[in-house]
Amino acid sequence: MVIEDDPNCQEILQNVLEESYNITVVGNTQEALLLLMDAPTTYSLILLELELPDDACIEFLKQRSAQSFLQNIPVIVITGEGDDNGCYKLGADEFIRKPLNTPDIILARCEHTMALYESKNLVQQTEKDKLTGLYTIDYFFEYLKQIIPLDMGSDRDAVVIDIEHFRLINEIYGRGTGDLVLAEIGAYLQQVLTTLNAIACRASADVFYVYCIHQDDYQELQTALQTILTHYIKVSNIRVRVGVWHYVERGMIDPETWFDRAKSACDRISGNFTISVSTYNSGLHSKHLREERLIRDVYEAIERKDLRVYYQPKYAIQGDKPHLRSAEALIRWIHPTLGFINPGDFIPLFESNGLIQMVDYYVWKEAAAQIRRWKDEYDFTVPVSVNVSRIDIYDPDLENKFCNILKENNLSPSEYMIEITESAYAENAQGLIEVLDCMRKKGFKIEMDDFGTGYSSLGMLTEIPIDILKIDMSFVRSMEKHEKNKRMVELIIDIAKFLKVPCVAEGVETESQLRALRRMGCDVIQGYFFSKPVAPEDFAKFIEKEKSLWTK
Repeated sequence: MVIEDDPNCQEILQNVLEESYNITVVGNTQEALLLLMDAPTTYSLILLELELPDDACIEFLKQRSAQSFLQNIPVIVITGEGDDNGCYKLGADEFIRKPLNTPDIILARCEHTMALYESKNLVQQTEKDKLTGLYTIDYFFEYLKQIIPLDMGSDRDAVVIDIEHFRLINEIYGRGTGDLVLAEIGAYLQQVLTTLNAIACRASADVFYVYCIHQDDYQELQTALQTILTHYIKVSNIRVRVGVWHYVERGMIDPETWFDRAKSACDRISGNFTISVSTYNSGLHSKHLREERLIRDVYEAIERKDLRVYYQPKYAIQGDKPHLRSAEALIRWIHPTLGFINPGDFIPLFESNGLIQMVDYYVWKEAAAQIRRWKDEYDFTVPVSVNVSRIDIYDPDLENKFCNILKENNLSPSEYMIEITESAYAENAQGLIEVLDCMRKKGFKIEMDDFGTGYSSLGMLTEIPIDILKIDMSFVRSMEKHEKNKRMVELIIDIAKFLKVPCVAEGVETESQLRALRRMGCDVIQGYFFSKPVAPEDFAKFIEKEKSLWTK
C-alpha cells in the first residue's frame, strides 16, 4: 500500500513496484485505515508519505503502535531531505528519501524490509507457545544460554511445574477445558515473571520450566497454580506438582541438566498427595548418577548377559495335587561391580526413557530359547509368559518380532504367552485391542496382569481380548487380614468365570492362602509358596518332579 497525496510520487512508486507487487494507492490515511481494517493480511508493506497534511503520517504511526493488526505490517516513510520528525521512535522501519529517482534502491529497500519482517514473524510464530504465550522449549534454552553470562552474580533456581494426571482433564471435561487451564497457568506465570526476575516456557503438554531468582519456598507459587486448576477441575487426584533445583551450577552443568534434575524432584512426589513441592538434593543427585550409570551399562549388560532371565513356576491347583502349568519370565540384573540390582530400580527407569523396548526384546528371545532347551532336554513343554511394556504396544513391528522369535526356536504360539498390565488397557484401550486381536489370531494367549489396580471398566472387559486374568499380588497377600481384599479376590475370580477364562493369583506365600484360593475357584497360583523366581538350571527340578509324577 502506498499512502501518498502527490500524484507524481504515486506514479513513480507505482511504476517501480508494480512489476513485482500488487499495488494499492491511496491519497490519505483515513482511506488507508479503512482498507487495512477490512483486510490487514492482504498487505506486506506500507509506504507512507511524511509530509501529509495535518501531521497525518505521525498520527498514523501512533495508531499503528496501538493496533495489533497493523503491527505486523512494516512501514517505510517517504521523506524529503530534512529530519525524520520522530518517525523512528514511533515505529517506522525504514526511510526512502526524495527525489524518487533511484528505482533500484527503492525496490531493494522494499524487498529488504519485507524480508526482515517475514523473518521476524517466523521467529515470533515459533518463539512463543500459542496456547500459553510462554516461550517454546527450544527458544527458552537458547535465551537461557545468552542470559547466563550476564547473570553470574545472582543465585538462581530451576523450577519444573507439572500437572499430575492432566490427561484426565481432557478425557473428563474435554480438550477445551484442558486448553483453558493451560492458558490460565501460562497467563499467571507471565504475571509473576517480573517479580521472580524469570523466564519461562511450556516444555511439553502439561509441564512448564521456570528459571528465576532464588526463592526459599515455592509453596505460594504451587498454591496459586493449584487454585487456578481447582477453579475448573473438581477431580481430587489432578494437582500441580513443583520440583526445584536450588542454586543451579552455572558454567559447570548445562541448563538442560538443571531442569532434568528439577524434573526428577518433581517426579519423586508423583502419587504422594501429602507433598506438592519437592527439592532436588544430594540423595536425588546420587540416585540420578546411579540411573545414568545404569543407562550407560545396560547395553553391555545385554551383550555380556549380565541381564538374566529367571523363571517363576505357576501351578494349577484345582484337583488332587498341584501340578506345573507354566512359568513367568522375569528379568534380573547381576552387575559386575554393583551386584544385584533390584528390577524396581531399573525397569521404571527404562520405561521412562524407552530402553525398556530393548530389554523386553532381549527377554523375549531368551525365554523362547529356554523353552526350546527344556523341550529338547526333557521332552517337556513349559509354556512361558513374557511381559510386554506399554511402549512396546506402539511398535508397528511387534507382531513380526514375536512370530520371528517363535520361528527361530521352532515353537508354537500356545507355548508362549504375553502378559500386559491392566493399566496399559486403561490408558490406550482401543489401540491395544487392535494389536492384541492380531496377536490372538496368530494363536498367542494374552494374560491381563495386575488386575484390580488399573481402573479398567467392567464394560471394557467384555471387549478386551484376554485369555487369562491375573489377580494382583497386593490383594492376595492381604486377603486373610482384610475382608475387603478378600472380597476383591472373590470378585475377580467371579469375573474370570463370567469371561470363561482361567484366573491366576500371584504373590501366594502360604498354604492357607492356597487353600482359600482353591475354595474360591482360582485355577492357577504363582508365588513363593512354590518358589521364588530362579535361574533356568534351578527351574529344571520342577520339570523333573512333574515328569516323575507322570510315571507314578
